Amino acid sequence: MCQHQPPCPTADSADREAAQAVVHHPEQGWSLLCNGVLLFEDTGELLPHGRIIAPHKPLGTRHVTTAA
Repeated sequence: MCQHQPPCPTADSADREAAQAVVHHPEQGWSLLCNGVLLFEDTGELLPHGRIIAPHKPLGTRHVTTAA
């Protein structure tokens, strides 16, 4: 599916999330990567053959700043 040079990681690769997004819908919370992976904002994934990857990364931390 990927037409990039060099090609993006395949859906079966450990680094599959590094593939480029071909469709991005932040208002709906998902992106379709060029390797066929559907990536959700909670870091869950749906692979092309139906395998589900549960959310696995923290979404970030909130930084608290204090005024001097």
